[in-house]
Amino acid sequence: MRADAFGPEARKAVYDAIHTRRDVRDQFQPDPLPDDVIRRLLEAAHAAPSVGFMQPWSFILLRSEETKRAAWEAFSKANAEAEAMFADGKRDLYRSLKLEGIRKAPLSIVVTCDPDRAGPVVLGRTHNPRMDVYSTVCAVQNLWLAARAEGVGVGWVSIFRDEDVRSLLGIPERIEIVAWLCIGYVRELYQEPELAVKGWRQRLNLEQLICEERWQDMP
Repeated sequence: MRADAFGPEARKAVYDAIHTRRDVRDQFQPDPLPDDVIRRLLEAAHAAPSVGFMQPWSFILLRSEETKRAAWEAFSKANAEAEAMFADGKRDLYRSLKLEGIRKAPLSIVVTCDPDRAGPVVLGRTHNPRMDVYSTVCAVQNLWLAARAEGVGVGWVSIFRDEDVRSLLGIPERIEIVAWLCIGYVRELYQEPELAVKGWRQRLNLEQLICEERWQDMP
């Protein structure tokens, strides 16, 4: 196929998806996602680039109230531990963020990474063993951008103890848990990232993150 640039409308749609993608924490609607939409999201994830074309990702789809309840309990325990790590001035703000996606979203997708899928020696991973995980994160990003295009919200839950999720879902030790994604329809998204809107942290200036040739020249 040709490598021509996209036309203006298609190009704008790609950048719109990138710049309006948000991490949804509390605004999920209960309506289930149609199977064809879920399939398109998974196909987008599976189309991600991977080092050595190893495609190390797998997707566990979770819908049952029983599983969501058990996951919420594991998250709540870890969330209390996380809250205690912040200084007093940050704790009230942390508590106000309402990280409720596990209970509210009609679907969760747990994305895992199998480091053995392409064998013990993988093209491109010979000198950096983490390239399989980096590849899996590309799949997460693909799914997230496709979800934005479909009008579907996604929230990435990272506050849990690894062993709790392994036990709940029967994930072997050799498989790495990369992301717990809460997925569902939302009525609206924040104009800016929620953590910026609520004063947790602001976007850095891009100019401070660019240098030529050597790190020592970083602004």
